[in-house]
Amino acid sequence: MPSAGVIAALVDDDVEVDPVLHDDEIPIDLGLVRKLVDTEFPQYAGLPLRRLGASGSTNALFRLGDDLLVRLPRQPGNGAVIEKEQRWAAEFGPLLPVDVPQILAIGQPARGYGEQWSIVGWLAGEHPAACGPDEPPSRQRAQLAVDLADVIIALRGAPMSDAAAHDPALRGYRGGALAGIDDWTRTSIEQCRSIAGFDLDLDLALAVWEDALELPGAYEPGPDGWYHGDLVAENLLVTDGRLSAVIDFGVGIGDPTIDLHGAWEIFDQPAREVFRERLGAGEAEWLRGRAWALGLALGTFTYYWHTMPGRRADRLMMARNILADAH
Repeated sequence: MPSAGVIAALVDDDVEVDPVLHDDEIPIDLGLVRKLVDTEFPQYAGLPLRRLGASGSTNALFRLGDDLLVRLPRQPGNGAVIEKEQRWAAEFGPLLPVDVPQILAIGQPARGYGEQWSIVGWLAGEHPAACGPDEPPSRQRAQLAVDLADVIIALRGAPMSDAAAHDPALRGYRGGALAGIDDWTRTSIEQCRSIAGFDLDLDLALAVWEDALELPGAYEPGPDGWYHGDLVAENLLVTDGRLSAVIDFGVGIGDPTIDLHGAWEIFDQPAREVFRERLGAGEAEWLRGRAWALGLALGTFTYYWHTMPGRRADRLMMARNILADAH
């Protein structure tokens, strides 16, 4: 479903300054963004500009007028992926059953800001809520499971040229073997033990992780396919109870098992079964997807525990669902 829009935010609050999330964070404030926009795109100079309360960990977000969003990378080097996003969003837009990001303009480094940045269209919608292990089954989550599975099916079925298959820019660790994050996951578990007030059975988490490494395919990635890589609540938009958009559209090529991991954040157990059945995921693939979810959740706690409380809460529900599922 092609769309000129690209990103919506559940929260449209004005905020003065985002929290600093990274050691190499680039200072970005409203005055800088106003100058960048007015200088390079004077046609937008008269539009009101405000910082959003829903900025993510990769980009600072500013709403421009009613219909546009300005995205500025928060770390050095991240501007290099914008042209990749623009290309692949345009190619995948007509192939998927939901809207995906379409970059309308790319700004160049200026005014002391050293990265490319983008202007995208505004999409209305809400992020689905994360679901804890004690919540009752929901028909709406079951429908969302069908909708998200259909997006993944469309992604996996998209044509792949030889050039794309050999493009190193489309290769990342999330398309690799599960064992590739073994050291990182074990380190995250140990670091979580020192977080004050951390309420998760880390010994059980370690046991679940080690069991996953015994699964078929844990040390060798599966056949190449297209994947999104981060299909969690903050990258999905829902309108009238149906999935309407997938955002942060940085697709890759590799083992697409990673796209299962959001199921343990946004679905109750019956909805996860709907999702799994729709995708036709076998036992080993399914459990590897669960292990990916566990490893990524644990990494979130050690990096964003104090700076992103909303993400921390969502990943805690993800981790608790995984441990309840495995217990």
